[in-house]
Amino acid sequence: MQFHLNGFNPGDPRFADPMDAVVAPPLKRPLPEYVDVLIVGCGPAGLNLAAQLSQFGDISVAIVDQKDDRLLVGQADGIACRTLEMFQAYGFADQVIQEACQISEAAFWKPDANHPEQIIRSGKVQDVADDLSEMPHLIINQARIHDMFLEVMRQGPGKVEPHYQRKLLGLEVDPEGGEYPVTVKLERGVNYSQYSQEIETVKARYVVGCDGARSSVRSAIGQELVGDALNQAWGVMDVLLNTDFPDIRLKSLIHSNNEGNMLIIPREGGYMARLYIELDKLKENERVARNEMTADVLIAGANRIMQPYTIDVKEVAWWSVYEIGQRITTAFDDSTPERPARVFLAGDACHTHSPKAGQGLNTSVMDTWNLGWKLAHVLTGLAEEDLLKTYSAERREYGQALIDFDREFSRMFSARPKSAEYPEGIDPAGFQRYFQLFGQYTAGVSIQYKPSVLVSDDRYQYLASGLTVGKRFHSAPVIRQGDAKPVQLGHCHTANGAYRIYAFGGSADAMSDQCGVNALCDFLANDPRSPLLRHTPAGADRDTVIDVRAVFNQPHQTLETGSIHPVLAPQKGKYGLRDYEKVFCADHRPESSGGGQNIYDLRGIHKAQGCLVIVRPDQYVADVLPLDDYTRLTALFEGLLKLQ
Repeated sequence: MQFHLNGFNPGDPRFADPMDAVVAPPLKRPLPEYVDVLIVGCGPAGLNLAAQLSQFGDISVAIVDQKDDRLLVGQADGIACRTLEMFQAYGFADQVIQEACQISEAAFWKPDANHPEQIIRSGKVQDVADDLSEMPHLIINQARIHDMFLEVMRQGPGKVEPHYQRKLLGLEVDPEGGEYPVTVKLERGVNYSQYSQEIETVKARYVVGCDGARSSVRSAIGQELVGDALNQAWGVMDVLLNTDFPDIRLKSLIHSNNEGNMLIIPREGGYMARLYIELDKLKENERVARNEMTADVLIAGANRIMQPYTIDVKEVAWWSVYEIGQRITTAFDDSTPERPARVFLAGDACHTHSPKAGQGLNTSVMDTWNLGWKLAHVLTGLAEEDLLKTYSAERREYGQALIDFDREFSRMFSARPKSAEYPEGIDPAGFQRYFQLFGQYTAGVSIQYKPSVLVSDDRYQYLASGLTVGKRFHSAPVIRQGDAKPVQLGHCHTANGAYRIYAFGGSADAMSDQCGVNALCDFLANDPRSPLLRHTPAGADRDTVIDVRAVFNQPHQTLETGSIHPVLAPQKGKYGLRDYEKVFCADHRPESSGGGQNIYDLRGIHKAQGCLVIVRPDQYVADVLPLDDYTRLTALFEGLLKLQ
């Protein structure tokens, strides 16, 4: 899509008249007195958590923010491949892809050896490696992502709407407080006069602080951010511009000789670009002199760095300045040896870093993607409260890894280029190699959770070598048997809090008496040890908690619908309608017809034996098992779910 041609306008770009994209101000409503979960902060972490919990109609949720309305412009812009995989679970990935700018290549620029005061391109690299994800790396205004989360929240069974103009005054946890042990006091912004003050009190089962780097929730539970400040100042601006710089529509990383460094990110719409511009180094404990900063100062700095090229800025949509620092909170929750956690932290309240690697929003939403389904399972009685301990264990480790990565990336990006006069500088070619080496990290697909109640060991990893235990389920193309439609298998993962069991058939004919998938279905349907029978609530659809699907290596035309086991064709809903979307086959179409990618080959599935791949609600692989290892399958879910 192309837009912003005649000036920047926030909101949905599909409206011809920008005024039609204006959303009415939020309703002024009092907060409820009691909630299951109170979320503080309407940033990406908070909205993602609210969107996840809104999928459960029997969980009461309130989300508050100090702002008086939704975000309209600025802040984060990079959407990693892994984050888009998560958006697919909510159903809005396609809309983001349509609106966003896709990053396909990165260009690297360094000082010209013959004219050091000028820059010259040193190379271009592919931004996302082949088969890293079915999703691209995108750039889009964070406000649009907020809008899509808000829509999911409104449309979900829980129907969650933010309560704006709420300032946190206090938070107390009473271990003996019964069902609602957390008491939160908030000041409500009112318009009667500047001296008016209206205090609201909310009692909650759990509170989640998603309120940024200066988190009031974090302070209230006695935690703090610790780490290093790199004493570097950067400016950032979104601009509509004309330029003779040839790579303005590529992600461009520029090292100049003496004028500092710069990152150019092409923005959505085809005409706008984001510029990250290095400012002066700061002294110890020095802060940016914001009153001396203007958009013109940043533009002038960009033109010095880019010589011999220039930019002619026509409109500044947004700009800011910031100082780089890498910090992580002392704890991700308020648990003690005597009691479980009642207050959790997520997003920038847990970790802060530079924005240039595009990890801020992406890491923040992954925090609450990890926490949301766990809260839902505990609150709906599917799991014991001990499940919540895994949030801090899993996310703190990754948060520290993020800090370490960002520290090195920022050091290399901010360093002067190596030259005869400055031999201790960074080699631009080395920086380019580092960028490529950590492509999985910046794409968000490198996370591998360690063994725990949620992640088994890898003793049977050889059965599915490309679906790594502890890492996210790596999607691949398949053919849906019921309607012969080519689809991505990973898109079966919706944000409904269900586990997935993928049964990959072996060499036996599909659904025959010798078929391991058929035997598995008999076990799941009839054996008293069956996780389906033991953990599905009475009256619920069979796939509500554990969603079983099959993938066969035979061509889809060879499998008759009438032969499919009832476990893979459940009758659901008030009319008991049959589900035809549980069975898939490898894509045997020729490349000329769009095929040529067999999931068994792509993901290292054992073609003779087949296997089971168990996937958590947040799309991470919990275990890989032989098709007939019913004992280990049963034990896995016994450790995760209550008997129903």
